Amino acid sequence: MAAALGRRLTALGGALAVGGAMINQTLYNVDGGHRAVIFDRFTGIKENVTGEGTHFLIPWVQKPIIFSIRSTPRNITVITGSKDLQNVNITLRILYRPVPEALPSIYRDVGVEYPEKIFPSITAEVLKAVVARYDASELITQREIVSMKVREALTERARAFGLVLDDISLTHLAFGREFSEAVEAKQVAQQEAERARFLVEKEEQVKQARIINAEGDSEGAALLAKALNEAGEGLLELRKIEAAEEIASVLAKNRNVAYLPHGQNVLLNLPTA
Repeated sequence: MAAALGRRLTALGGALAVGGAMINQTLYNVDGGHRAVIFDRFTGIKENVTGEGTHFLIPWVQKPIIFSIRSTPRNITVITGSKDLQNVNITLRILYRPVPEALPSIYRDVGVEYPEKIFPSITAEVLKAVVARYDASELITQREIVSMKVREALTERARAFGLVLDDISLTHLAFGREFSEAVEAKQVAQQEAERARFLVEKEEQVKQARIINAEGDSEGAALLAKALNEAGEGLLELRKIEAAEEIASVLAKNRNVAYLPHGQNVLLNLPTA
């Protein structure tokens, strides 16, 4: 009796396990921010895109392919040439996401690895077409315009593959060694020219100051000669008195200076030999 009950329980447990496994094979989950494309072994890729949640499928006949529809960053570096034949190294940062309705065609035409297959080709195509319109100096001075042209053209190209570009940033722009050396030499030459211009202006200012000082001295001498002619010796006596007053004022502040009365004999207590 007990043995028969054990066998029944074992059989029931096995049946439940097989049933659970079969049920598990018929369910699949689509997480948030994702979509699923169903591949059917008999009819191929279904055009209906499955949204988030738990869904049923036919085991061993259908298979879900999960895609993320969240914005995903990607950096792409391209080396191309400018209008004046300078090598330009450009790095773009792209935020992209697929259009959910286009996922069946993306999987059918390109596959799950669509970013690695699509972006290098269309980015190189767009950058070469846009950068070739500008000289190297214009790429620096008109960087915002170049970035806008790249954004417009790349967005249009990505739309043909069912992709949306939320943001495109030109993060790096570098030129070849020859151009960098030429720019550096030009900057040095401009700095030297500015320094030479400053020195010339400085010398001109010094020369002008000397002329003004000479003119002032000449006018002062002329005024002094005129005053002497008009006042005679009286002006010289006045200047002597003013000079004597200034000297007396300076000496009066010196403690080491002693004054002797005029016309009187002062005996000094000098030691005798």
